[in-house]
Amino acid sequence: MDLKDLKNRAEKEISLAQNLEALNEISKKYLGKKGEITLVLRSLKDLPITERKKQGQLANQIKKQLEQAINNKDFKTKEDVKDRIDITAPGTRPLQGHLHPITLVKKEVEDIFAKLGFETIEGPEVEDEWHNFDALNIPKEHPARDMWDTFWLKEKGLLLRTHTSPVQVRYMEKNNPPLRIIVPGRCFRYEATDASHEINFYHIEGLMIDKEISASNFKAIMEKFFQEFFKKQIKLRIRPSYFPFTEPSFELDLECLVCGGKGCSVCSKRGRIEMAGAGMVHPNVLKAVNLNPNNWQGFAFGMGLDRLTMMKYKIDDIRLLYSSDLRFLRQF
Repeated sequence: MDLKDLKNRAEKEISLAQNLEALNEISKKYLGKKGEITLVLRSLKDLPITERKKQGQLANQIKKQLEQAINNKDFKTKEDVKDRIDITAPGTRPLQGHLHPITLVKKEVEDIFAKLGFETIEGPEVEDEWHNFDALNIPKEHPARDMWDTFWLKEKGLLLRTHTSPVQVRYMEKNNPPLRIIVPGRCFRYEATDASHEINFYHIEGLMIDKEISASNFKAIMEKFFQEFFKKQIKLRIRPSYFPFTEPSFELDLECLVCGGKGCSVCSKRGRIEMAGAGMVHPNVLKAVNLNPNNWQGFAFGMGLDRLTMMKYKIDDIRLLYSSDLRFLRQF
């Protein structure tokens, strides 16, 4: 038998095989127990020893080549793949992280104030007593310190900041007016938690210092901010208040957007919610940073980013923001 001819025939049949069943038949035909290669190998015993070795070596070589050709046979074609897989169909999207609602609000607030000419400044969360209280006209033993339920640290004179106001002091120590800054950041107070209070919350401080700044400037800027933030005209109410670092002091209220002014747990059934404490910077604060209050004046304000988030997205409990509940967070 001509082994080379046998090899050529087998390889041609393998290349023309259209499916696995046809390939199995070819394997049996040439490599099975009664296959042509097997019969050749069995017939070698009748040949002279020299011829037997030559033909046996060639037959085994062809056997291995055919086995490899059969094993490597691939029935996949472009048409097959196209028929079985719709490459235009959308795949399964992997689960991706996303920004927290407070982060989204923080970024939007920064963008709005940037358009109004305010620079964003950051400061330390662990503060010293002087920046957090003394420089803000709240000296030791002053009764106003009770307004801030403070987390004191073991190291003497250090605390977790109760507001972002100390950053305005740090900034004024190193920068000359005119000044226009906001300070977003995390604050801490030891107080009972409820639908609108948390021991850990986010605050944003604002400060504007110049030669001729009045409460009218504050009102105009806040009206513009809330209009941009809520994408509609918002009615504000400014009422008298007390803060040791401002004089006069006032608080800024707006209609509760969670309940539409009807009264809910967020606004304590009042229909309005306090959004900012503010006032004209106290002369003692300016003196603490070596600024002459006869030459410079301005306003400062502070408001909770958490409450802004609640108003924007109509969230009725501040504790949801810190719950780490993905069912809640995936809505934003």
